[in-house]
Amino acid sequence: MQPGTLSKALKNGAIWGFIVLELIFFSVAGEFMSLSDKAFMDWENMLLLLKQSAPIGIIAMGMTIVMVNGNIDLSVGATFAIAAIILLDSMTWPIFAGLGDWVIPVAWLLALLVGTLLGALNGLIVWKTGVDAFIVTLGSMLGFRGIVFMFNGENPTSHLNWTLVDFAEAEFLGLATASWFLLAVTLAIWFLMSKTVHGRNAYAIGDNREAAVNAGIRVGPHMMVNFAIIGFLAALSAVVFYSESGSVNPNDGQLYELWVITAVVLGGTKITGGAGNVIGTFGGVIAIQLLRKGLGHIGADTSTVNLVIGLILIAVLFLDRQLNVKGKEELKV
Repeated sequence: MQPGTLSKALKNGAIWGFIVLELIFFSVAGEFMSLSDKAFMDWENMLLLLKQSAPIGIIAMGMTIVMVNGNIDLSVGATFAIAAIILLDSMTWPIFAGLGDWVIPVAWLLALLVGTLLGALNGLIVWKTGVDAFIVTLGSMLGFRGIVFMFNGENPTSHLNWTLVDFAEAEFLGLATASWFLLAVTLAIWFLMSKTVHGRNAYAIGDNREAAVNAGIRVGPHMMVNFAIIGFLAALSAVVFYSESGSVNPNDGQLYELWVITAVVLGGTKITGGAGNVIGTFGGVIAIQLLRKGLGHIGADTSTVNLVIGLILIAVLFLDRQLNVKGKEELKV
């Protein structure tokens, strides 16, 4: 194996090494602190962890495309909340009163359509104005969250459809419905990024946008499609999660952008674009969920979990920057 190949393999495998360290640490720490009678690495716990990873994981797959493209989307949490409200509220609209359980696919479609349109709107603004995606989606995050609060104030939006709940809680081959959605989305985005022209163009644009334009790639429409994809996946995440829970609060989805971005960067995607892979992102998602679950296992509260995830994000971004600077210096030699 050539040195460059070995280095790449070690880099891509780093996230899985981190996961192994997490499993060992929290298993030992949990037994030492005697906070739980149940083993941390219990098989049921791991299956539950995969299911709990689905809401963040589905969005993270879309964020991978956007970040490989050289952009970012801070509005995913608010889009998630809006889609959830559309899903649950639309099932009570008088216009659909005679549909019975056929209202379920209609509500799903409406929620997914709204998420896709919100994402496409972000992409259109970035394309037509030339304003950095960070600024555009920061404004969208605030605006979309404002829409959530305007819809029902501080009150939750609730509707429990037992047919929908039965579907969401069903298991096939030992895996929950949400887990299957996460695996299916991961496979679909992996295929898109590694086997299609659209995926190759995403890497090209993220690596050198000017060169991509000169090569004839329609950068603006391409980015708009990617923002529409992440909007769709944010809505799909909400559809999967709230099909089971049946109640959404106005603050739901807050900090999702932090967890998603941390998972994507932890999985090896460059914050500046041009590099990254979906399998690494999947590992990053598992690592973040394992961290949240593990800290809870040893008695940490929510604020501690958020602090640790924030520190990890800062550390990974610093390391990413240092590696990029080193790489540029080596190219000059």
